[in-house]
Amino acid sequence: MVIKTDELPVAAPADGAREPSSQAGGKGRPGAAALPSVMLLNGDCPESLKREERAAEPPRENGLDESEPGEETTGQEVIVIQDTGFSVKILAPGIEPFSLQVSPQEMVQEIHQVLMDREDTCHRTCFSLHLDGNMLDHFSELRSVEGLQEGSVLRVVEEPYTVREARIHVRHVRDLLKSLDPSDAFNGVDCNSLSFLSVFTDGDLGDSGKRKKGLEMDPIDCTPPEYILPGSRERPLCPLQPQNRDWKPLQCLKVLTMSGWNPPPGNRKMHGDLMYLFVITAEDRQVSITASTRGFYLNQSTAYHFNPKPASPRFLSHSLVELLNQISPTFKKNFAVLQKKRVQRHPFERIATPFQVYSWTAPQAEHAMDCVRAEDAYTSRLGYEEHIPGQTRDWNEELQTTRELPRKNLPERLLRERAIFKVHSDFTAAATRGAMAVIDGNVMAINPSEETKMQMFIWNNIFFSLGFDVRDHYKDFGGDVAAYVAPTNDLNGVRTYNAVDVEGLYTLGTVVVDYRGYRVTAQSIIPGILERDQEQSVIYGSIDFGKTVMSHPRYLELLERTSRPLKILRHRVLNDRGEEVELCSSVECKGIIGNDGRHYILDLLRTFPPDLNFLPVPGEMLPEECTRAGFPRAHRHKLCCLRQELVDAFVEHRYLLFMKLAALQLMQQKASKMENPTSLENGDPPSSEPKPEDPLGPEAGSEEEGSSASGLAKVKELAETIASDDGTDPRSREVIRNACKAVGSISCTAFDVRFNPDIFSPGVRFPESCQEEVRDQKQLLKDAAAFLLSCQIPGLVKDCIDHAVLPMDGATLAEVMRQRGINMRYLGKVLDLVLRSPAREQLDHIYKIGIGELITRSAKHIFKTYLQGVELSGLSAAISHFLNCFLSSYPNPVAHLPADELISKKRNRRRRNRPPGAADNTAWAVMTPQELWKNICQEAKNYFGFSLECETVDQAVETYGLQKITLLREISLKTGIQILLKEYSFDSRHKPAFTEEDVLNIFPVVKHVNPKASDAFHFFQSGQAKVQQGFLKEGCELINEALNLFNNVYGAMHVEICACLRLLARLHYIMGDYAEALSNQQKAVLMSERVMGIEHPNTIQEYMHLALYCFASSQLSTALSLLYRARYLTLLVFGEDHPEMALLDNNIGLVLHGVMEYDLSLRFLENALAVSTKYHGPKSLKVALSHHLVARVYESKAEFRSALQHEKEGYTIYKTQLGEDHEKTKESSEYLKCLTQQAVALQRTMNEIYRNGSSANIPPLKFTAPSMASVLEQLNVINGILFIPLSQKDLENLKAEVARRHQLQEAGKNRDKAEEPMATEPEPAGVPEDSASQPQAAKDPSSPGLQG
Repeated sequence: MVIKTDELPVAAPADGAREPSSQAGGKGRPGAAALPSVMLLNGDCPESLKREERAAEPPRENGLDESEPGEETTGQEVIVIQDTGFSVKILAPGIEPFSLQVSPQEMVQEIHQVLMDREDTCHRTCFSLHLDGNMLDHFSELRSVEGLQEGSVLRVVEEPYTVREARIHVRHVRDLLKSLDPSDAFNGVDCNSLSFLSVFTDGDLGDSGKRKKGLEMDPIDCTPPEYILPGSRERPLCPLQPQNRDWKPLQCLKVLTMSGWNPPPGNRKMHGDLMYLFVITAEDRQVSITASTRGFYLNQSTAYHFNPKPASPRFLSHSLVELLNQISPTFKKNFAVLQKKRVQRHPFERIATPFQVYSWTAPQAEHAMDCVRAEDAYTSRLGYEEHIPGQTRDWNEELQTTRELPRKNLPERLLRERAIFKVHSDFTAAATRGAMAVIDGNVMAINPSEETKMQMFIWNNIFFSLGFDVRDHYKDFGGDVAAYVAPTNDLNGVRTYNAVDVEGLYTLGTVVVDYRGYRVTAQSIIPGILERDQEQSVIYGSIDFGKTVMSHPRYLELLERTSRPLKILRHRVLNDRGEEVELCSSVECKGIIGNDGRHYILDLLRTFPPDLNFLPVPGEMLPEECTRAGFPRAHRHKLCCLRQELVDAFVEHRYLLFMKLAALQLMQQKASKMENPTSLENGDPPSSEPKPEDPLGPEAGSEEEGSSASGLAKVKELAETIASDDGTDPRSREVIRNACKAVGSISCTAFDVRFNPDIFSPGVRFPESCQEEVRDQKQLLKDAAAFLLSCQIPGLVKDCIDHAVLPMDGATLAEVMRQRGINMRYLGKVLDLVLRSPAREQLDHIYKIGIGELITRSAKHIFKTYLQGVELSGLSAAISHFLNCFLSSYPNPVAHLPADELISKKRNRRRRNRPPGAADNTAWAVMTPQELWKNICQEAKNYFGFSLECETVDQAVETYGLQKITLLREISLKTGIQILLKEYSFDSRHKPAFTEEDVLNIFPVVKHVNPKASDAFHFFQSGQAKVQQGFLKEGCELINEALNLFNNVYGAMHVEICACLRLLARLHYIMGDYAEALSNQQKAVLMSERVMGIEHPNTIQEYMHLALYCFASSQLSTALSLLYRARYLTLLVFGEDHPEMALLDNNIGLVLHGVMEYDLSLRFLENALAVSTKYHGPKSLKVALSHHLVARVYESKAEFRSALQHEKEGYTIYKTQLGEDHEKTKESSEYLKCLTQQAVALQRTMNEIYRNGSSANIPPLKFTAPSMASVLEQLNVINGILFIPLSQKDLENLKAEVARRHQLQEAGKNRDKAEEPMATEPEPAGVPEDSASQPQAAKDPSSPGLQG
C-alpha cells in the first residue's frame, strides 16, 4: 500500500487535475542518497505549500476508508515504488563545480533554496539556472525540463537586481549574520524557539558515536552540581537556559543598516541606483554602499553629505558578502567561521515552528542595531508581503478555498490538509500581531467615537473585537464575565465544526488572544457583511438570544449532517410571534450567506449542552449524586457547557448500557424461544445502525482515548447477539424499544442519543407539542451532569492512583482532565476527592499540582483585571509589584510609579481616543501581599469551590509543600510574562524579590484551531496497535509511513511528529538498532524543546529516553548529563516528590553504578526507593526491584550486610506477590545465596587477618565491578523495555526498509513552516499511551503478547 503522494504546488492548478497514474507507472521518490538534507529554507514563494518528497499512489483511488483506516491495508506489505533520483553538476562562479542529488518531482526553485543554504553558495540570492544556455523556469518541475538527466550541467548565472531582489539579498545576508543568534527565540518572533540539547550532547550524537567507539571508560567526571543531588533544597533558575558557546556571536560587522539617503533621487535611479546602505565594519571603518542593478559598490557619501560617485577601491560585486570580504578582513574571517558553524547545526534547531512558542525567562541581552528588524517594525509587514507586493491577504478567501480543495483520494487529501494547515498557521501569526497592535493602541478603530470598550478594529483583513459586553448583549448571561468566556466557547465550536468538515458549511477563521489583561477575538471577515446590517444578513438562528428566530432549509440540511457526530438534536422553538421554527443548533448560532455565496455559521458558543452543575434552574432538581456534591452552584456566567469529550464519553457509556439491557432481555427470551423458532428473513437489523459514529465519534475529532476498549469488545459481541436476532420477531423489537427508552435514545428502533443545546437557555421557548421531548432532554442533561461527577472524576482519580496518567505540572494536569471531559472549574471537586481518597498518600503529587494550579489560576484571574488599569509606561513596574505581592516574603513591597524618570511640563489629560489600557490609573500601586492572598483564597472559593488555608505565600508553601519557583513558572506561562534569567531571593524579608528591571516582556497567550492530518494519524494509530499486538516490523513500517504523511501536512516540526519519532526510536531500540534509535530520539528531543518548550514535561520524558539510548551506544558521559538535565527540569517544574523521580533516579543510579561511582549511585537509588515506596506502596513490585538495585550497589562496595538486608526485603515482596515458584522469586533467592557466600568468604578473610596479623595468607577477593551489559539490562527493565529476538535476516530487511524511508523523512525538513499544538490542545489523540501526561503507560508498548 503506497500511501505516498505526488503532491503539486498550489501554484500549479493547471496540473492539479492530473492523477498520479499519469506518471510512468506512478513513480515515487529518490534512492537512498537522494536528498541533500540541507533543503531547508523553502520560504520565498507564495506557494509555501511546497511539494514534498513522496511517492505516488498506485490506482487505489479510493484512498483509505475514513472509518477504520489501515485495517484493510496492514495485511499487505508497504511497497515504496522507487522513483530514480539522479545527480546534476552545478557550476557556480568562483567555486569548484559540485554535484547535487535531485528528484524529478522537485521544482527548480528547490535547487535555488539548496544553493542559498549551502556554505559555499549561501551569499547568492539573485541568480537563475541555465541548462545548455536555456534559462529554467522557477516553478517548473525537473521532470518537465527537456534534456535534464543524470550528469547534466546546470550553470548558475547572476541576474540583474531589482529593488525587490536587492532587499531580499540584504535580508538574506542579515539572516546569515544572525543565524546563530538566539535573540529572535528569546523575543518570540518569526517562529523561532529555543533548544538546549546540543549543550548537553556536545554537538550531534551521531558523530560522537563514531568518534568514541572505544568504551568510554576514560575517567569521566560524574559529580552532578550540588542542586541536582537528592535532598537539595536549592532550586536555581539560571541552569534552565545554559549559555551556549555558539551564542557569543562572532562579530562580522558593527552596523548594517539602510542609509538615510534612500530612496535614490530620479537622476540616480536612471543610473541604476536601487538603494543605499550604511555599514560600519568591525575595524570601525564607516562606508556607504550603493545597491545597483549590476551589484554592490562603495560610494562617496558620508552621513551628512550625499555623493553617489563610486569610491575607491572601485570594486563592483554581485554579492554584498563578496564586497564586504574585500573591505573588511575581520568580516572575511568571521563570516566563514559563522557559516561553517551554521551548517553544522542540526536542521531541527533552526527550522521555524508552525506556531510561535514563547519563553518565560531570558538572559539580559544587548539590543543591537538591525536594519531589517527596524524596517519590519515600521513598514506594515502584514504577513510576509515580499512575494505578493503591495497587497494584503484575503484571509477569509484563503481559509475557505483551502477547505474546498478536492479530497477524494490520498494525494488530494494530503494537499488539502497541508494547505489548510499552512493558512491556519499564517492566519494565527497575523491575528496575534494584529491583536497586540490593537491593545497597544496602534490600530485606528472603525467606530472611533464610541467608548474604548465598545471599539472594533479591522487590520490586515482581520476583524478584532474586545471581550467586553457591548450593548448589554450578554446581560442575562453574566455581562462582561460572559463576554469574556464566549470567545473561547466559540473557538471550541469552530474547532468542532472544522473537525466534522461538512462540505458546503463554512466557519470563520478564529483566534483568541489574551494580552495585557484584555481578551481580543480575531476573525476573518465574511464578504459583504460590513456593508449590510446584521438584521438583514442573518437568515438562520437568532441575534437576540431567541426572541426572533429564523430558519432556512439549506442550513437545516447542512447542519443535519453534523448532528450525528456532534450529538445535536434537531428541535423546534417558538419565536416572538409564537410560530414554530425548526433548528439544528443552538439559537445563538447564526447563519449568514456571504457575497461569495457560501453558507457561514458563526457564534458557536453553545455548540455543546449546558452544564447543569453550574446552572441553577429554579424548580429543577438535580440527581442525588450532584446534590450530594453540593451542586448546582451558581457560576459567574451562564455559558458553562459540557466538553465534547464528556458528551462522547457519556454517549459511549449509554451505548454500553443499552447493549447490556438489550442483550439481557434477549438472553431471557432466547431461553423461552427454543420451542418456537421464527423466521428472520426480512426487517433490518436494529443494531446495524447505531454503531457508525456514536460510540467513539471518529468524525467529531474527539480527543478520546480508547479507555473503554475492553467494554467495546464486549459490545461488539452483544451487537452480534442482537443482530443475529433481528427482524420480524415483535418481541425483539419490543426489547430494543425498551432499551432505547431506558437510555434516553431519541429513536425507538436504534440507539441514538443526542442533546438539545437550547434546553435551559434563558429566553428560549418550546412549543406545547414538544413538551415530552423537552422533559426527556432535561433528564438527559441531568444524567450527563451526574455522570461527570459519579464516573469521570472518580475515574480520573483512580487513573492517578494506578499511575495510568502522570501529570507533572499544571498544563499536563489540565490536559488529563480535559481528555476525560472534566472542565477546569471542577478542579476544586477533583482536589476534594483526592483529599478523601483512601490512597491520599499516593496522590500527593496530584494534590500538589492541583493546589498550585488552583492558586495560579486564581491569581491569573486577579492579574487580568489588575493589568487593565495599568498604562503602558507603568507595565513593568506593575507586573513586578504584582509578582512581589504574589511570591516574595518581603512584607510590604512598594510600587514605583512610572512618572519618576521624566518630569513633564504639562500633563494633557484630555485624550479621548486612548488605547484600552490607558486610563491614568495608579490604583494597582496600592495592592499589598495580604490583600492579594486574601483575594486569591476568595477567588479559589468562589470559582473552584475550594477553601485554601493560607494567608501568605509562605504559609501556602509550608502548608501544601509547593515551590515558589514552580509557582513563578506557572503564573508566567499562564499570563505571558517573561522575566530575567537570574537567581531570585524569594524568601528575603529585607528586600522584594523582583524589581521592574526583572520584567523583560509580556507576550500574548494565543488560542487557535489546530488542523489535523487525518490520514497520517490513522496510520499512526494502526502502527501503535500493531506494536501492541507484538508485530513490531509491521508497526514500524506503518509508523514510518505516518511520519512521511505528517511531514507532508505539517512540515518538519509538530507535536505529532515528535510522538512519531519517539515511538520509532523505541522500536528501533527494541530491535537492536541503537544508531537509528539515537538519531530518531535526538530529533524527538529537539522537536519537543522547540514546539512544546524546553522544560515541558514531555521534553523531560524525551531526555530520559535519549539518555537510555546513549548509554546503550556507550556514550556514558552524555547519558549522565542528559539524565542530570532531566532531573534538574523535574525539580524546577515540580520538585523532588514525584513518582517519575523514582524512575529518573533509578536511571541515574544505575548509570553511576556502571561507572563505579558507588556512593553517588546509592544516594540516587535510595531516594528512588523512598519515592517508589511512597507512591506505589511498600509491597509493590517496583519497590522490590528498587531494593534489588540498591543491594547490587552495596554488593559492589562489599557491604554485604546492607546488601542482604535489601535483597531480603525484595525477596519477601516477590514471594508474597508472585509466589514461591515465580522466576523473579527464584532469581532473588539465588542472588541471596550468592550474597551470603560472598559475605561468608569476606568474614573468613577478616578472621584470618585478625588471627595471623599481616603475615596472613589472603586469597584475593572477587569484587565485581558491574558489566555494562548487566547495567543496560537493568536499565531496560526499569524503563519497561522488553527485547524481542529477531533473526539477522529480519534485521537486515528492516534496516534496508528504513534506509529507503530515510530520505522521505528528510523531506519534511525542507519546507518552511511547521506546526505545534499549543498547550491549549491535547496531545494527538491516539498517543495518550506515550504522551507527556502518561509516561508510565507508555513505558511498554511492546509487552502484551509479543509474537514478534
